[in-house]
Amino acid sequence: MNATSLCVGLDQTVRGYFAQALSMLDSSAPPLVPLSRALLKRGDDSTSNAIIAAFACDSTFAAFAKNEMDGIIARDDEDAEKLAAGIREAVARGVLDPNPPVEPVCKVNVAGKSADQVAGEIVAKLGAEASTGCVLVLQGLSGTGKGTTVSKLEMLLPKCVCWSNGNVFRSLTLLAVTHCEKEGVPFSAEAITPAVLAKLVKCLSFGKFGGKFDIRIKGMGLDLLVSEIANTTLKEPRVGKNIPTIAKMSQGEVIKFAAGAAEQMRSAGHNVLMEGRSQTLDYVRTPHRFELTLPDPSVIGQRRAAQRMMAAALQEVSDADLSVVGAAGEAGAGDAGL
Repeated sequence: MNATSLCVGLDQTVRGYFAQALSMLDSSAPPLVPLSRALLKRGDDSTSNAIIAAFACDSTFAAFAKNEMDGIIARDDEDAEKLAAGIREAVARGVLDPNPPVEPVCKVNVAGKSADQVAGEIVAKLGAEASTGCVLVLQGLSGTGKGTTVSKLEMLLPKCVCWSNGNVFRSLTLLAVTHCEKEGVPFSAEAITPAVLAKLVKCLSFGKFGGKFDIRIKGMGLDLLVSEIANTTLKEPRVGKNIPTIAKMSQGEVIKFAAGAAEQMRSAGHNVLMEGRSQTLDYVRTPHRFELTLPDPSVIGQRRAAQRMMAAALQEVSDADLSVVGAAGEAGAGDAGL
């Protein structure tokens, strides 16, 4: 089989690893776990786990995974420092408490577990409160599976809502840009003084509008519901390009807004999922705190490497090619190949 032809268009790093993966599947040695067309098309954690198991002893995959792990850790450290700087600034302004009373955190070791198993373990620990409504915070390093776990929890928990700070930052940015336009000055960090920021924050409210929870923007000549402009006005370039500036100076305000919104929804019987970093989640009051952990950090790189291989395969391999590889796998392993 011509593996190289399947990898045209991929970046050089992924192309090399994916080509070797395909050549291994053409060999007589059976994969450690069955990789099938159906499993590939699922594109979830079970697919990633199967790829990791299949190439667990491959040195090329190990090198690829290490590169991915190093990159993830470096980005995590950089993002953590930026977030910490924003929180320190909020503490200095008196917006946030320097020592929030953080409840005990339940650590969940995700090694060797599927996302379904991890989510099931968390739901079991929630007990009866899952039926009456609670705020659940989920933290952990990048690559530990927070996003996938949240998706599984959404399906398991009744009246479940996933909270994201993204639209709060976008709403504040829209207000800041509008303020500068009204004042006839270019948008800049200097134009958004602490007094101006406080005024902008007061333009945001959370509650039920038309029978549904929503964020309302009212002020600076605007009167909008975020649900109605999330994919239009809040995605405009004048908003997007200025979010980093506003995010840096408004971490504290957004954290407090999010905590208040979560409590409102919990009081109304909703299960509220909040996923992110401990620095911000520490300011959300709830006894339901979970952290996903991996004792071996190399697994984080393996997961990301497997995800990239999976994405490359789904993009580049045609149905006909999948059938050919599947037939080769059946000949050598009895249950198809990639």
